[in-house]
Amino acid sequence: MTALPLYKQKVVEEIRLISKLARLKSLQRADFNPFMLYSEDIAVDLLTDSGTGALSQEQRVAEEKGDETYCGSKSWRSLERSAQRVLGFPYVIPVHQGRGAEHVVDFVLVKKGSLVPGNAHFDTTKANIEVMGGKPVDCTISEAYDPSSGFQFKGNIDLARLEKILKKSGKKIPYVLSTITCNQVGGQPVSMENLKKSSALCKKYGIRFFLDVARFAENAYFIKKREKGFTKKSIKSIIDEMMLCADGALMSAKKDALNQSGGLILLRDKKLFETLQPYGALFAGGIQYGAMSGKAMESLTIGLKEGIKERYLEYRIAQVEHMGNKLRETGVPIVLPIGGHAVFVNAGEWLPHIRWGLFPGHSLACALYLEGGVRGVEIGSLLENRDPKTHENRRAKWELLRLAIPHRLYTQEHLDYVANVFEKLSWKLPSVRGVEFVRETYPMRHFTSKFKLAKAD
Repeated sequence: MTALPLYKQKVVEEIRLISKLARLKSLQRADFNPFMLYSEDIAVDLLTDSGTGALSQEQRVAEEKGDETYCGSKSWRSLERSAQRVLGFPYVIPVHQGRGAEHVVDFVLVKKGSLVPGNAHFDTTKANIEVMGGKPVDCTISEAYDPSSGFQFKGNIDLARLEKILKKSGKKIPYVLSTITCNQVGGQPVSMENLKKSSALCKKYGIRFFLDVARFAENAYFIKKREKGFTKKSIKSIIDEMMLCADGALMSAKKDALNQSGGLILLRDKKLFETLQPYGALFAGGIQYGAMSGKAMESLTIGLKEGIKERYLEYRIAQVEHMGNKLRETGVPIVLPIGGHAVFVNAGEWLPHIRWGLFPGHSLACALYLEGGVRGVEIGSLLENRDPKTHENRRAKWELLRLAIPHRLYTQEHLDYVANVFEKLSWKLPSVRGVEFVRETYPMRHFTSKFKLAKAD
């Protein structure tokens, strides 16, 4: 018997697959940068799960109550209460999205020469630290970089490495950051044990311990399913336990909070809250809206609650697993275990004829779009950017293509189509060419750089 889908469709948008010639022209117009493709030229868009999902009818209804008052908005007070209940921090600063939270925190806390240890930092996280003169320090466990390993919590921080850095350079460390789940290593979760031990180490050395909670609900679900002693606990109780480990949290509300905009800074310390709050107003909108509209705040109030429902999380994780298993059946190498929000294809392994400096993940993204109108994004040496001191290209530990599944948007048929495109592409791999820069931008070069196909060897 086929499982009953979790949703039914009440509003639909027509999509189409333009011809292969039209896709080639579209890719050329975009200078071989998938970020620059037009949405109407994309059949299935797996670029990101950030703000690209479908809102529920309850969120749409709530939007009609949006209070656009600049200060004292009812919508802000409603969002603040919801964030406090769901995430457990008493002090909340609204921002426009996750990178706004990073910018505010790093502008105040990170100085030239600062070190920010944590599990693998994502692109905006790393960039915000580096533009302030700081240095992200990757303390992810070694198992994280073995794509075929079945280790269940590859997002974990290497505790011995963390303590060594805290002991040696504690005065240079404004905070330690654990990203749950860890996007950069394949959407992998962090165990409760690791969160507690990381927190304890930070307390031992008097260092703040922060969480990046963009995908906090998925992390809680993995703890429930994979970690001993949590099987019978509710998702909410696991979330409470995770958050108690931290002094603060940075949130993009466009992922597990199921909203299309917004973000939050969450804190326990009133003094730090009062220090950061004015900079939130300076960089990320007013102190009671953070560049979110009243409608967006009302929608986020509901999304925070909907995103932690176990039934929803079970459906979402199963959807990602389905596509990952379909790709494996086709012979496509992917990062294992399959992560929470995306399937990560090991482009370096699948395209061994493309050297890392010609960006196998980005090359595969272009080939995938050309073959079937599917958009993904590189997670590899292009994303790593250049070393801010030497200006040399940094080589990533692996070259991946991320296929991020938007929340509540696509059906199983869409994901089966993606797997079918990969199967067709598998017969043409030797013809896939690398890419090289026509114009390289800084920072965050993957968003706006221009490329051309490299000459065939």
